[in-house]
Amino acid sequence: MSITLPVRTLEEANLLAQAIVNTIPEPFLVLDADLRVLEASRSFYEVFKVEPTATQGRMLYALGDGQWDIPALRLLLETILPERVAMDHFEVDHDFPAIGWRVMLLNARKVLYDESDTMAILLAFRDVTERRAIEREKEALLERSEELRRQNDVLLQEMKHRVANSLQIIASILLLKARTVNSDETSFHLRDAHQRVMSVASVQRYLDMTNGIDQIEVGNYLTKLCDGLGSSMISADRPVDISVVSDGAMIPSSTAVSLGLIVTELVINALKYAFPDAHRLNLITVSYHITNDVWTLAVADNGVGRIADVPPKASGGLGTNIVAALANSLNAVVETTGVGPGFSVTISQQLPLPQAQPVHQ
Repeated sequence: MSITLPVRTLEEANLLAQAIVNTIPEPFLVLDADLRVLEASRSFYEVFKVEPTATQGRMLYALGDGQWDIPALRLLLETILPERVAMDHFEVDHDFPAIGWRVMLLNARKVLYDESDTMAILLAFRDVTERRAIEREKEALLERSEELRRQNDVLLQEMKHRVANSLQIIASILLLKARTVNSDETSFHLRDAHQRVMSVASVQRYLDMTNGIDQIEVGNYLTKLCDGLGSSMISADRPVDISVVSDGAMIPSSTAVSLGLIVTELVINALKYAFPDAHRLNLITVSYHITNDVWTLAVADNGVGRIADVPPKASGGLGTNIVAALANSLNAVVETTGVGPGFSVTISQQLPLPQAQPVHQ
């Protein structure tokens, strides 16, 4: 249903139009074809702090002693608007008289009359100064955050470089001492310490390749780790094949540190003790699987295994204790099998790893 307001005279029509203009909360102007001000809303006078006597009937560009002669406004009214019926969100920033610097969004409409060639232009202003200031602050904060991130990346890379160098220096000193001491036992322990330092260096090196990624593809990670261990420890006169079998699974980088150290410790142990016979096919298999929300890591070899009549140490060796401590940090269970031939160590967790999930192909 439509409601028709009875308008009997031109004066009543003007009063109605003026009332509509004054109800608009934003500054609003009605201009004629020559850009003279026909009407201005009450909010226009309040926002721009001008008087009706200095506004109505005057050219727009002459308002405020020429302060409204704004190039962007001329572009809108004299170039863009003649080619269009309407223009929305045209941004103008200007030092307005009495109120200072403001950023305004202008909406313009042309009103064409059917019975004559005259027209009017409706011009609405929206003050977005505070919004633009907030946006600039956000951009500045983002730029600052990005700069801090870049600085942190540089510092992190420098720290990684220094840690790697320090580990290499420590490993070299241990190896040098192992070669110079007279005691075979002392030399053995120094070489053992050297290998463990190198294992930490290996884990760090392969994690550095991820460039700070939170989730790491476990199969690729373990493959590169084992390739590095093999190239540094396997000699031509005693060949050993190290293979990695893994689900396409992702693990948090924090978990990858512990898994990498466990694999390194177990692989080094197998290379040292499992294959006294150089004339056979020596194989170490590293596997990682997720089944029914349980992840399992296993390192197995086809070597001589544990000698049946030699009981293991009650407290375990250093390597055993290291693996147990790392598994405990993951809330995982360690199981060992193999009384010759072959030996395997399995680490599993009854609950899924935090944030660990298979990669869906």
